[in-house]
Amino acid sequence: MYKRSYTCGISDQPLIGLTIGEKFDEIVTRFPDNEALVVRHQKIRWTYSKLKEEVDSCALALMSLGIERGDRVGIWSSNRCEWTVLQFACAKVGAILVNINPSYRTHELEYALNQSGCKMIVIEDRFKYSNYHEMVCELAPE
Repeated sequence: MYKRSYTCGISDQPLIGLTIGEKFDEIVTRFPDNEALVVRHQKIRWTYSKLKEEVDSCALALMSLGIERGDRVGIWSSNRCEWTVLQFACAKVGAILVNINPSYRTHELEYALNQSGCKMIVIEDRFKYSNYHEMVCELAPE
C-alpha cells in the first residue's frame, strides 16, 4: 500500500494534501491562459491549457502501454518540452520518472536501465553526436 509523503520538524506552512497531478490541474483551472512552458530552441510557448492537453494525452498513452502506479519510466533526452510533459504525465499516473544522463553511452544506458528497473524508456532520436535510437536498438534489437 502506498502512503502519502510526510514531513517532520517545525513549520508554519501546512502541507497542501494534493498530489502533483492534482495541484497541476488546480493551477490549470486558475490560470488556463497564462504561459506555462517556454522552450526557445523548439519555438514553443504553451499556456497551462495547452500543457494540460499534452500531459493528459501522454498520461493516457502511458496507461494504454501498461504503465501503472509505481512503474518506472525512463527518459533519455536533452531538455525539451516532451520532458516536462512526461514528468507531469508520470505524476498523474503515479509512475516514477527516471532521468537518464543524456551523455551516456550504450553500456552506461544498459547499466542504468538494469539498476532502475525501467518498464519503458522514452528517448529523443538523437542529440549532438549521440544516436539514442541506434544505441537502444543495440540493447534491444527486437
